[in-house]
Amino acid sequence: MQERKEQFKSLSGLPVAPVYSRDDLKDWDPQTQLGQPGGFPYTRGIHPTMHRGRLWTMRQFAGFGAAEDTNQRFKYLLQEGQTGLSVAFDMPTLMGLDSDHPQARGEVGYCGVAISSLEDMERLFEGIPLDQVTTSMTINGPAAVIFAMYLAMAERRGIGLDKLGGTIQNDILKEYIAQKEWLFPPEPHLRLILDTIGYCAKQVPKWHPISISGYHIREAGSTAVQELAFTLYDGLTYVEAAVKAGLDVDAFAPQLSFFFNVHNDFFEEIAKFRAARRLWAREMERRFHPTDPRSLQLRCHAQTAGCSLMAQQPMNNVVRTTLQALAAVLGGTQSLHTNSMDETLALPTEETVKLALRTQQVIAHESEVTNTVDPLGGSYYLESLTNRLEEEARELFRRLDAMGGMVKAIEQGFPQREILEASLRYQLEVERKERIIVGVNEYVEAEGTSIPTLKIRPEVEKTQVDRLSSLRLRRDSFQVAGVLEALQEAAVGDENVMPYLIEAVKADATLGEICAAMKEVLGTYREPVVL
Repeated sequence: MQERKEQFKSLSGLPVAPVYSRDDLKDWDPQTQLGQPGGFPYTRGIHPTMHRGRLWTMRQFAGFGAAEDTNQRFKYLLQEGQTGLSVAFDMPTLMGLDSDHPQARGEVGYCGVAISSLEDMERLFEGIPLDQVTTSMTINGPAAVIFAMYLAMAERRGIGLDKLGGTIQNDILKEYIAQKEWLFPPEPHLRLILDTIGYCAKQVPKWHPISISGYHIREAGSTAVQELAFTLYDGLTYVEAAVKAGLDVDAFAPQLSFFFNVHNDFFEEIAKFRAARRLWAREMERRFHPTDPRSLQLRCHAQTAGCSLMAQQPMNNVVRTTLQALAAVLGGTQSLHTNSMDETLALPTEETVKLALRTQQVIAHESEVTNTVDPLGGSYYLESLTNRLEEEARELFRRLDAMGGMVKAIEQGFPQREILEASLRYQLEVERKERIIVGVNEYVEAEGTSIPTLKIRPEVEKTQVDRLSSLRLRRDSFQVAGVLEALQEAAVGDENVMPYLIEAVKADATLGEICAAMKEVLGTYREPVVL
């Protein structure tokens, strides 16, 4: 095996010294940099007792096949001790297409659950008390439409919107940066997001109308520094747009949430969460001057790194996930999904998703790491890393400010190019064995390991197509045409579109029909070439 180099670096490329001491924190003021848990600048956590007072929400990401398939998985996970739901949608749904669209062929139900109508949404949550469990929905381009379906479903059940708790991702900026699942150009889509934020502030106070996501930025190949900087700057962009639109920062900022990746560099990942809270609190205070302390608090969900899972020797992924989950807990996340060992091969089976959930439960109840708040706080190494991450992120903030903000930077291809270069550096380090990936470029086995994987029922697509055909025959087509026309008028006007979206889904307009109608008036987006 190749000898390790003298100069060690974190995954972000930050130099790591052989040992750390008080000298590395000589200009560090614990009162201003560290504070107390629940107090500004929230380095040690947004609550005084953190996990000592209440465990994080264990929210396993789930979705496959038709709505009833995922409904069964939800109920299975709740029975096994999951404490919150998290919905994965299939690719057609993520792109605002119905299951019977020609471009959906062969993709229905394969990477998540297929949802095309309010009826599908009702099947998805059948028998699940929406006012007793929180739901997270990972969707961005057509997020407002899917959210409207969820709200309409609650109304049909007689559940007040003020009783609903959960999150819809709804973060379009990171789509332009990393995941590439967009529908409309940035400016009109920002307006849609502001409508969901404003609607929730008045009607759905327990709901997080946006989950500003660094997860997909990291999955695209960014470093921890880039994930931290681009994610928080996206958040500041949404806040600035909302304030310019006339919303009071204290009316909506406490409902914002974040979503971070947790990669393999154990201490760097812990430091990233701590730096994120501190940087968000300071920037929110400096830029927007809120009076409610909750507007300064960064709340976050975390997911272990899908891009770190390896098809070779997949059982090793259990170890990777455990280390990442522990880092998220020590970092102070409010919610966590742990990946299953087979997710690099297929959607997880019941056995592997149960093991992933049990990983969280063992950490929560057997490791004793929740006995005290921020147990690694004051570590010379950890505090140095936290400071460095904040400093490096601030440097990217300055560059983004100089470009005129994130939308301008995206149009110039800046964050896309930064991530591309970082991912290339990492891949070259792996190929040169400067970074060892167990089972991939070292400790390799001649024969692969075979494990059972989940198979999607081949009849799912036909079932979905037949259901849509039946729905279109049963509904009032004149009513559908009327609600879509009213929606288009609202979309080009200055009214909040959420009430119009809710009326559209109640009239059984489908996801694809609604998104197509909005594209007609809002336009579509074409990505700039990044060189």
